[in-house]
Amino acid sequence: MIYVVTENINMPVLPLGLAYVAASLEAKGHEVEQIYLRPEETANLLHKITASFRPEAIGISLRNIDDQKLENTTLLLDPVRKAVRICKEFSNAPVILGGAGYSMFPESALSYLGADMGVKGEGEISFPLLLETLAGKEAGPVPGLCLAGKSLIKEEFNSGLDKLPLPIPDIHLKNHPGISRDALWMPFQTRRGCPMGCNYCSTSIIEGKMLRRFSPDRAIEALSRFVDAGYKQFFFVDNTFNMPPSYANDLCEGIIGAGLDIRFQAIFYPSFNPAKKGEELIEKMARAGCVHVSLGFESGSPDILSLMKKKFSPEEVRQVSGLLKKHGIKRMGFLMLGGPGETSETARKSLEFADSLALEAMKVTTGIRIYPGTELARRALEEGMITPRDDLLFPRFYLREELRGWLQVEVKRYMSARPNWTD
Repeated sequence: MIYVVTENINMPVLPLGLAYVAASLEAKGHEVEQIYLRPEETANLLHKITASFRPEAIGISLRNIDDQKLENTTLLLDPVRKAVRICKEFSNAPVILGGAGYSMFPESALSYLGADMGVKGEGEISFPLLLETLAGKEAGPVPGLCLAGKSLIKEEFNSGLDKLPLPIPDIHLKNHPGISRDALWMPFQTRRGCPMGCNYCSTSIIEGKMLRRFSPDRAIEALSRFVDAGYKQFFFVDNTFNMPPSYANDLCEGIIGAGLDIRFQAIFYPSFNPAKKGEELIEKMARAGCVHVSLGFESGSPDILSLMKKKFSPEEVRQVSGLLKKHGIKRMGFLMLGGPGETSETARKSLEFADSLALEAMKVTTGIRIYPGTELARRALEEGMITPRDDLLFPRFYLREELRGWLQVEVKRYMSARPNWTD
């Protein structure tokens, strides 16, 4: 099982999805070797591992396709393509793709990367089933299986998350030697799926639209294992930590009740109803160890938020931001400018709104990455921004033509006077 490290970002990332699949494979009796592969060590390391381990199958996780930047976009696929090629040189084992990035582009990623097959969606059930099929056992159809030139078998999402084998610290999810323990925020997941339906978002394609949860008790049990192994910093990768609020409340109570001395970061959906309960949750998050949240409010214009299918208002964002600050939780905001309905007036309003929040950090995206299967992709097609022949594996962005040029200059002007803003 290989994770190719394709990017250097502000937070070192460990492959949580790969760890879940590895745990499921071991639970089925398979021997698993995991490699976190840096591009500069690809050939030597793969040659050494394939010679000593002699795999019957090789899985490669594809997390991100590109850096999502409109200007000078960096495609992150070539190191993975190189790893696939070298695996096939050193071993006759089938090379199987998976991961969030792969699941968005199953057919085209398989073709471009040159692997033998891929598994779209969650791999904990499909990957072991595929290995049974490859071994000649009567395993039946493999959900999410993609083969070159053949129709994709529809993926299935695991409804009973509590039945999944959990990754064990330092066995299935282990720190890379190049990452210091102090710099690491261990990824942790309690929920999958997203019913929010934002017009640009690919989460429902990767995880499904139905929100599925580990029980709070199971989540605390898993978290405790990592704490006992010496990990104290966590990043909750749940798409929206505070949705539903009742679950987030139970989770925080569990962390407090178990006496887990941790620090954590999370993604917060800035909507409160009712507001009093919202503050109670934020106060409880702070007591449980929350020190930082990402606020993906994306716009300061009510009209643009409506077009994005967001279910909150700028005033709710302001209220949430203030309460987070009140309880000592740092905030990072996100803007996505240039999408459907955007004008110079709404863009300026968003920049001014973000500035008024005085957040500790702010990330501004100019142009919105178009992902297949989203409402944004359908709109871009209707408007002639893309064609049915375009392979969206290779990045395309939605940016209203009348804003092109002006918007980039305006964003850079704002950023030049605000050192805590990035693009």
